[in-house]
Amino acid sequence: MKLSLGFSPCPNDTFIFDALIHHKVDTEGLEFDVLYEDVETLNQRAFLGELAITKLSYHAYAYAVEDYVLLNAGSALGFGVGPLLICKDPELAAQLSKIDIQLPLADLKIGIPGKYTTANFLLGLAFPELENKQEIVFSAIEQALLDGTIDLGLIIHENRFTYESKGLHKIVDLGDYWEKATHSPIPLGGIVAKRDLSEETKHKIDRVIRRSVEFALKNPKSGIDFIRSHAQEMSETVMYNHIELYVNRFSVSLGDEGRSAIHTLFERAWALGVVPKTSKPLFL
Repeated sequence: MKLSLGFSPCPNDTFIFDALIHHKVDTEGLEFDVLYEDVETLNQRAFLGELAITKLSYHAYAYAVEDYVLLNAGSALGFGVGPLLICKDPELAAQLSKIDIQLPLADLKIGIPGKYTTANFLLGLAFPELENKQEIVFSAIEQALLDGTIDLGLIIHENRFTYESKGLHKIVDLGDYWEKATHSPIPLGGIVAKRDLSEETKHKIDRVIRRSVEFALKNPKSGIDFIRSHAQEMSETVMYNHIELYVNRFSVSLGDEGRSAIHTLFERAWALGVVPKTSKPLFL
């Protein structure tokens, strides 16, 4: 059985899926037609129901939940893994990091990695006044700040490890904001499968992904050439810092703590009326 599979070229995703797509583990007869896209493109494809299995943002899952169900394996959750709000001007960074902000925030232009990213959802919780948003591919946000085309940047993925070396400054870690508010890990992205697949197939996909994650954690250098081929300008140190940050026990299985964190995210979003409610079960 061949299934379409979408995930990002970021090191955490290529690390997770290397063993699966290269048959280093038993795939129980499953074959995969792989598509590599940035997370916001994957979000949009999920809204259209284009892929049988896909990575997406947890924020976006709220808009795709009628067609997809969340798998237990492959997610990115954790502590200290949240998106960062950054800028070029150190004085602006210092002012914005204060609790009592005396600035006209609505005038500031902010680059975001996508409307439906969990990062943008968290930004809305922490800074609802920041409404002048421009969607930019996540990897281009740092340069947009350096070029002065935006005032603030919301960064995700490996940019956590590169912004300081480019002379940019952190305003707030939105993951830290979430952890203090909820005392739970931050749900960033998950792996979903089409609801219209058979229950047997969905559980088989989940088992195979878990097997792939476990293989990668036990053999972290096994997929280095594959990972590097999709992280073209990234040093090996940054690659593995990225992987260590985003691939953890929640990637193997959500468990009770992971599920609780996801429920908290959805309950807050539903309470604010920023995403549609659903009667569908969130989890496989």
